[in-house]
Amino acid sequence: MADENTQSFVIGDVQVLRIVEWQEPYAPARGLVPGVAPEVWEDNREALAPDHWEPGGDRAVVALQTWVLRSAGRTVLVDTGVGHGRERPGNPLFHRQQGLGLPARLARAGVRPEDVDVVVNTHIHGDHVGWNTRDVDGSWVPTFPGARYLLPAADDHHFGPDGGYGGDVRPDDRLIYEDSVAPVHTSGQAVLWDGEHRIDEHLTLESTPGHTPGSSVLRVASGGEQAVFVGDLMHSPVQILHPECSSCFCLDPERAAAERRRVLERAADQGELVIPAHFGGPGVVEVRRQGASFAFGGRTP
Repeated sequence: MADENTQSFVIGDVQVLRIVEWQEPYAPARGLVPGVAPEVWEDNREALAPDHWEPGGDRAVVALQTWVLRSAGRTVLVDTGVGHGRERPGNPLFHRQQGLGLPARLARAGVRPEDVDVVVNTHIHGDHVGWNTRDVDGSWVPTFPGARYLLPAADDHHFGPDGGYGGDVRPDDRLIYEDSVAPVHTSGQAVLWDGEHRIDEHLTLESTPGHTPGSSVLRVASGGEQAVFVGDLMHSPVQILHPECSSCFCLDPERAAAERRRVLERAADQGELVIPAHFGGPGVVEVRRQGASFAFGGRTP
C-alpha cells in the first residue's frame, strides 16, 4: 500500500507514481544556484517556501525521489536514488546511507524488483544511479534482474574507465561507477544511447548535455497530454525564473543554461508539464513565457 511519501497521477494513458525518499534543506540557496540574486528568493517567497526554500536558514530544499511509469504494458523507473551502504567520502549525506531505501518503498507501492522492465538513469551522478544495484554477499548486483538499464553513452564514457572516471576530479565518481554502473554492464543489462532513444510509443529520451556530458530528459506524450522529466536540468524553481543560472553541480554551466532554456521554451509553447528530479512540494510545475524568461503556470511548484 502507498504511504505518505508516494503520490500518483496520470499523463494520458501513462500512470505515474512518485516515490520520495527524503525532502529537506540541503545547501545554502545561493550556493546551490550561484547566479540567482538574493532578492529573487525573497520576492518569490510565497511560491518557494517551505517546499523549495527555508528562509530562516536561507537554504534550498530539495527532494530525492524516483518516478515509476506504467507505459505500454511495462514498468519504467526514472532514476534510482543514492543506494545503501555506498562509500561516498565526498558527500557525508550519501556516505554509507541506511534507512528504509527504495526497494522497500517500491514494495509498499506494490512494485517488486522483478516487475521493472526498464531503468532510466537521466545521468550518472550518485543520487540517480545508486539503487541500480544492491549488495549481495559482498558483491554489487543489479537490483532489477529483468530490466534494461538505459544509460547515456556520453556519461558512461566520461565517468567510466575510458574517461578516467570523470578525470578523477571527484574520488566519488570512480566509486559511483564501480558499484552502481559497472555491475549492470557485467550482467549484460546496460543499454547505451546517444541523441534520442525511443522507449515506446509514449516515452522518448533526449540528450540535454551540460549538467553532465550525457544528461538527458524523458519526454512523455500520451492521450493528448505531455510532460517532460528533466532530471537535473534544474534543481530549484528559481531556475525557471532565471534559466541562465545553472547549479553549482553543472560541469558545463553555459551549455546547461542553453539546454534549460530550450526545454522550457518547448514546455511553455506545447503545454508540457515539467517534472524535475529534485523539486519538493508537488514535484511538478507548469511554465509559461514571461518576456524573455519564464514564469510559473497554473500548476505551481
